[in-house]
Amino acid sequence: MEPIFVLKMRVRDYECDIQGIVNNAIYQHYTEHCRHEFIETKGIEFAELHNRGIDVVVANLEMRFKTSLRPRDHFEVRLSMEKSGLRYVFHQDIVRVVDPVRAQADPSYAQERLCVRAKTDIVAVVNGRLSDCPELNEKFGL
Repeated sequence: MEPIFVLKMRVRDYECDIQGIVNNAIYQHYTEHCRHEFIETKGIEFAELHNRGIDVVVANLEMRFKTSLRPRDHFEVRLSMEKSGLRYVFHQDIVRVVDPVRAQADPSYAQERLCVRAKTDIVAVVNGRLSDCPELNEKFGL
C-alpha cells in the first residue's frame, strides 16, 4: 500500500537505551506522532471531537521490529490507511533514510532500511458506544 502521508524525523539521544539503540517503546511514540500529524492535516481536532462526545482510541497495535535506529539517525514514518468494519487501520513503516555522510564509515547507510512495520487499529467511541463515525469517514475520504 502506497503511503498517503510521510513524516520526517531524527532520533534524539535520550530515546536510546544502554545498548545504543532506540528503545522499543519509543517506536510507538513515533507512529503515534505521525498519526496525529496526519489527522491534523485532515482538520480533525481531538479535543473538539471529545467535547461532542466522540473519542478516537487505539483498539489494537502490532509492531514488527526489523532494524534498530541509532542516535541521530534520520528516518521517515510512512503512513497508509484503510477502513475495515468499524476500524480505521493505519499501516506505518519506520524507514531509516540514506545518509551519504554516515555511509562513508558504514555502508549500510547507503540504502534505506526498514526498521519497523506497524499496524494500528483505531475505533470511534461515540457517546460511550463503539460506533461508525460518518464525520471521520468523510474527513479520511473513506
